[in-house]
Amino acid sequence: MLGMKQPSRQARWERRTQVPLLVLAVAFAVAYAVPIVAPDAGEGVHRACTHAEWAVWAAFAVDYLVRLGLAADRRVFVRTHWLDLAAVVLPLVQPLRLLRLVATLMLVGRRARMAPQVRLTTYVAGAVVGLLMFGSLAVLSVERDAPRGNIKNLGDAVWWSFTTMTTVGYGDHSPTTGLGRLIAVGLMLSGIALLGVVTANIAAWFIARFERDDQVERLQLAVLRELQDEVRALRGEVARLRGGDGGDGGGAGDGSGPGAMPAQAAAGAPPSCAGQAGVTSPTP
Repeated sequence: MLGMKQPSRQARWERRTQVPLLVLAVAFAVAYAVPIVAPDAGEGVHRACTHAEWAVWAAFAVDYLVRLGLAADRRVFVRTHWLDLAAVVLPLVQPLRLLRLVATLMLVGRRARMAPQVRLTTYVAGAVVGLLMFGSLAVLSVERDAPRGNIKNLGDAVWWSFTTMTTVGYGDHSPTTGLGRLIAVGLMLSGIALLGVVTANIAAWFIARFERDDQVERLQLAVLRELQDEVRALRGEVARLRGGDGGDGGGAGDGSGPGAMPAQAAAGAPPSCAGQAGVTSPTP
């Protein structure tokens, strides 16, 4: 227990703030969607949603500053977390709602990737849903009031986002403003990237499955080879024992073995005695 490496303060901070920041991201999604889905809401609702968006962005900015302060090497932290810094600074350059959306998505994605319990499939599924929802809301917000726009409601926006992310592009709905086309480019690139991630994940699963099957087959072959070697050894031992038993039997049959008896002893003592008696007895 004493030899185990303790997590750094930065790692502990990231683990503790993982869930609260994700909750704030959901709150940001709601605050961003309400003015777009319900444009006729009161001025107070729109103002509250705007304040909520900035509050969420401020929370992510504080999180970045805290992690920067807890980092062992701040230069390395800035160099390896430049995307987080760009996401924090981006809304300050041009405080548009769309930039705050992009910044929050970038920060949530970075924090989700750092969580060890978030698997790749879950991350991809969340990214697809998030991009689909935010892309629909973003293009609806910039295309609804366009003079030549044909994306006028949420259903059209969701359909357009889905066809754009899957790179199908039916063409029945398309953005006409410059910002809307920029959103379309981002969705196209994101769809291609996510499709590549899903394809690579499936391919990696099949490769791992084939490698596992090959490993099991190799182990089975190794066991069979060991069994064959043991069978050969047993056969050699049996053959050796049989050869030894045959040699012992041949020695006993010709009388040359260690347990053989002399021929005279084997014939019995009475004939000898009879012969001796015949020599000494008188002739009648």
